[in-house]
Amino acid sequence: MTDQPTLTDGTVTLRPWRDSDVAAAEAGHDELIARWLGEGTPVGRPDDEPGVVAFVVEHDGQVVGSVVLQREDGDSAGVRWALYAGHRHRGYATRATRVVVDWALTGREQGGLGLSRVHARVDADNEASLRVATRSGLRREGVQRVVAGTGERPEAEAYVVLSRLSTDPPLSEPGAFRALLNSFLPRKRAIAQVLVRDSAGPDARVLLCGLTYKQDWDLPGGVVEVGESPQLAAAREVEEELGFRVSADRLLLTDWLPPWGGWDDALCLVFDGGVRDDIDPARLHLQAREIRAAEFCTPEQVADRCADFTARRITAALAALTGGASYTESGR
Repeated sequence: MTDQPTLTDGTVTLRPWRDSDVAAAEAGHDELIARWLGEGTPVGRPDDEPGVVAFVVEHDGQVVGSVVLQREDGDSAGVRWALYAGHRHRGYATRATRVVVDWALTGREQGGLGLSRVHARVDADNEASLRVATRSGLRREGVQRVVAGTGERPEAEAYVVLSRLSTDPPLSEPGAFRALLNSFLPRKRAIAQVLVRDSAGPDARVLLCGLTYKQDWDLPGGVVEVGESPQLAAAREVEEELGFRVSADRLLLTDWLPPWGGWDDALCLVFDGGVRDDIDPARLHLQAREIRAAEFCTPEQVADRCADFTARRITAALAALTGGASYTESGR
């Protein structure tokens, strides 16, 4: 791709391969490397592949690993790395990856490759390499699923894709570190629902929706969008799906939903929609794509029409109106 330089951060040095390096690479190519990168030629060993820049990684004059940059279409490249047996858990891979990515994204006039994007594709089970990728400043973009037996590793079923762009702020800036953390910290799905009753007494009925995508009924509401207030999401969903406005007032219940039926876990927030004796469900403007029916239901109808965990959640939300628990797990 360009004349290959020698790069260093003062602790590790990345330089072109020499014939004398091959023995050290082969000696360090142990079962761990074979597991994640496959049997055969040690990663980084020079070959005739077009668009490849392969570096030896040195520390104190000793070969400790290798890092490879593979040019792809456009101004982007993939990066991969390996540390040899006896040289792990000392931060060398993180340092080497950061150095080579910095070089690749640096403009040509400053001696770099002038690329716009460098990415890594890491086996989702390879926790050590995922740590290296994030600590070297690569932001997590998503997960690529593969059919087992079709990836680099026969057992692999998913790869995590991580990258840095030339327009990302320097890693020394606080905003860059926050963005990096935000890319891989867990994100919890939130569902916002509204408890609407037809009266204030003990015989109050609860407004339920019959949904097009499942047989059981549920409270009106839906998934909170990224960056959206759950309280506003609850009111928005009601207006979009049922055609009337509601004030999602105080939070009655936070219900944790464990993984179920192909869904990941989620937090369901149930807001008080108040008493609405002015609503005639038969006259509501239902969003046909998602809502097939709406009706005020008695406790007996709730138990009959709803999934058991939904019925428990509704019972808990009603109890919270008069001082019941404000947090449940699957309605319990």
